[in-house]
Amino acid sequence: MGQLQERYKNYREPQKFMEQGVYPYFRAITSKQGTEVEMEGHKVLMFGSNAYTGLTGDQRIIDAAKAALDTYGSGCAGSRFLNGTLDLHIQLEKELAEFVGKDECLCFSTGFSVNSGVIAMVVGRGDYIICDDRDHASIVDGRRLSFAKQLHYKHNDMEDLENILKTLPHEAVKLIVVDGVFSMEGDLCNLPKIIELKHKYNCSVMVDEAHGLGVFGRDGRGVCDYFGLTDEVDLIMGTFSKSFASIGGFIASDSDTINYIRHACRTYIFSASNTPAATAAALEALHVIKKEPERIEALWKVTKYALRRFREEGFEIGDTASPIIPLYVHDTEKTFMATKLAFDAGVFINPVIPPACAPQDTLVRFALMATHTEEQVERGVQILAKVFRELGIIK
Repeated sequence: MGQLQERYKNYREPQKFMEQGVYPYFRAITSKQGTEVEMEGHKVLMFGSNAYTGLTGDQRIIDAAKAALDTYGSGCAGSRFLNGTLDLHIQLEKELAEFVGKDECLCFSTGFSVNSGVIAMVVGRGDYIICDDRDHASIVDGRRLSFAKQLHYKHNDMEDLENILKTLPHEAVKLIVVDGVFSMEGDLCNLPKIIELKHKYNCSVMVDEAHGLGVFGRDGRGVCDYFGLTDEVDLIMGTFSKSFASIGGFIASDSDTINYIRHACRTYIFSASNTPAATAAALEALHVIKKEPERIEALWKVTKYALRRFREEGFEIGDTASPIIPLYVHDTEKTFMATKLAFDAGVFINPVIPPACAPQDTLVRFALMATHTEEQVERGVQILAKVFRELGIIK
């Protein structure tokens, strides 16, 4: 047996939950993504998706992707830097830059590669990265790859952030990186205060809008727009795998910064470019989002209904201010059990356990789409209330 096999032969944590019949991961879906999906032979209500706009099954998106396949083929066979740039990529970048209010934009193959690549190279030795301690894993990996000094502050604790900034050299490059919407808890960053501290301590700010685009701001332009602070944010990152019904990501900024990223970011230069179908799907989704503001209105209507009903039933939902609703369990085994019982009763939700949260803060994540109905939400709430009461999580 080799060294690696010897090291990992005793890793059996997943198998423990498999033996208990509550292992919740890698379930195969056999239908389009939507408010109801086919899984393991039966229909379940989908409350575990990030498709906030509900566009993943929209025929216009599907047709745009098919047309791109016919025109450009299935792939680009190279990186954007060399032979992999399509006019579709350039059009999407231009329209996204205008949408989020920045000079220019670059599209990447995944959102993860945006954060892991851009953060790692825009700051270096002698610089500082300061992150919220609940930032997404891609932000964590990006700062780990950088040669800059890495610091983090307690979640949304602006006093802690200021105490850190006070200790740093005024003239040093200091990049604060934060999620606009925190993906597990559903709360927003305190962007107004962060921008205030940016000016007080001579910093730059990068906001991850993965869960803000298509949800907050004018026509879904994101949290930066929602707070009216787009011009104050130096870098805006977003993904296509959520509201934009595709796969990929982007970074938007001023022209000089984008020029540098375009020619220096390793995850951009050395990754194959996004497929024609995925690019066309994201572009069409952007068009639909801009043309149909009623879609976001529907999302917020059903979100407010769900928030009210969960509170009425006695769930602990924390400080969420978004279509991401955490239902706190505070116990790993009960979190898995709640997920299994809900699935058996026809509701798909996501368990959140360490390292995605602190051990004492385990939860199930209930997320909404614009296409959910209040009747579907009510069914979901009633099923989950029954499950949580059976497990003694709520009274």
